[in-house]
Amino acid sequence: MNRRIRATSLTAAAVALTLALSGCATWFAKDAGPAVSTPTGEQVSAGLDPFYSQVLQWEDCGDGLQCTKATAPLDYTDPAAGNVSLALIRHVATGGDRIGSLLVNPGGPGGSGYDFIKDSLDYATDDTLQASFDVVGFDPRGVGRSSAVACYDSSQMDEYVYGLTTADRGTDAWIAELSASSAAFAAACAEQTGPLLGTVDTKSAARDLDLLRAVLGDTHLNYLGFSYGTYLGATYAELFPEKVGRLVLDGAVDPSTSNFEVTKTQAVGFENALRAYLTDCLAGKDCPFRGSVDGAMTTIGALLRSVDASPITATDGRQLGGNALLTAIIYPLYQATAWPQLSIMFDTVLKGSAEGAFQFADAYNGRDADGNYTDNSTESFVAINCIDYAYNADPASMRAEAAELEAAAPVIGMFMSYGDIGCANWPYKFTGERTEIHADKAAPILVVGTTNDPATPYVWAQQLAAQLTSGTLVTYAGEGHTAYNKSNSCVNDAVDSYLVDGVVPAADPQC
Repeated sequence: MNRRIRATSLTAAAVALTLALSGCATWFAKDAGPAVSTPTGEQVSAGLDPFYSQVLQWEDCGDGLQCTKATAPLDYTDPAAGNVSLALIRHVATGGDRIGSLLVNPGGPGGSGYDFIKDSLDYATDDTLQASFDVVGFDPRGVGRSSAVACYDSSQMDEYVYGLTTADRGTDAWIAELSASSAAFAAACAEQTGPLLGTVDTKSAARDLDLLRAVLGDTHLNYLGFSYGTYLGATYAELFPEKVGRLVLDGAVDPSTSNFEVTKTQAVGFENALRAYLTDCLAGKDCPFRGSVDGAMTTIGALLRSVDASPITATDGRQLGGNALLTAIIYPLYQATAWPQLSIMFDTVLKGSAEGAFQFADAYNGRDADGNYTDNSTESFVAINCIDYAYNADPASMRAEAAELEAAAPVIGMFMSYGDIGCANWPYKFTGERTEIHADKAAPILVVGTTNDPATPYVWAQQLAAQLTSGTLVTYAGEGHTAYNKSNSCVNDAVDSYLVDGVVPAADPQC
């Protein structure tokens, strides 16, 4: 698999974890709202007009929510070449002064905005936003209920996600095994998905955003994007600066960063988050580690290497290797509220059990207790990243980068290396270059960054806010991935005031 961390969200996976820890809620709209949406009627090219003028028919889908599907062109450069379907869900504004629609993306890439709103509306938005906006979740092209990437069945996915190599890590034979696995996966994705696979790039998804804006009846886009969703939102602003309404980009991705720099920055971010967890753990009760943070980090590094050399067999027969254990460690690091569960997981693995680790890894990968993959988040994550970034699978280059990763993140770096292998045989290649996004002439854009965000490190928020001509940074000093509606009132007030009233902070409030 591509060894980059799914950050670029696990907002969506962190939601699942938070709900598992705290229980679910059900939401009901005050007013069902109109059964149809009235498009803006704006002028577009003749080829795009049938798409921009379509009328959405909303249907009740339970819990006071409404669902529909929109149709978009497969290829915006050739609108007659075919169509894709985009799944939407909305919670109609509960207040009397509706502003319009607020489109929400949870990240990923590959995260389902449909499920994000369906299952966790109150996690995504607060009462203030729900009163003022129709909160709209959507699955981007390639994802979930929309026209989706498909590759493997569940048994094949198990082998792809959790299968172990026979050769030693980093050797030519090991690289050959991973290359063969990745090539087979790529071929299956191409066969099962068809031409859609070549059009799941973020620019195409951003063009879908503009289409959705128009058919929802909004002259300007109001948008709340988390994690990878910040890249989607920034790309929209670059393509359609004059259509930018109020955009909040929380847990920012630097659009100019290369594939390797993304992986390296994330490796350092998660290693720092692991140290923060250990600092908290060692100061409390029931910590499975003793001594210093440095000593505990050494123990974790040794544990990862131990299971990599001698995997632990779970009751279902799967073997817990280093990569799967790293996934299990990373999953609860997305939110500090999950640190107690991380301690329990470490305790069980140190005692020779793989069950707790597989529960976390499975939750990250969308695998249920029966062994079924309940979404296509892994497949779409790989497909979108493989076409959004350039890759270099030359063994010498990957070995040099692996050494750099291990130097930057001595505990987990080696398990995040050689990620280029995952996309080396992809049938559709990245074209162009990763550059800064300025979005000249766009209305003010709010960028939110958390100082110890492991998945989208704070430096990316600083960089994106500086790149955007109209960018304004809101800093949350704390732990965890993304900040809005899960940190403090300072962040929430800044975001709500901006989205509802258009108030742009005069300076970073330093929340």
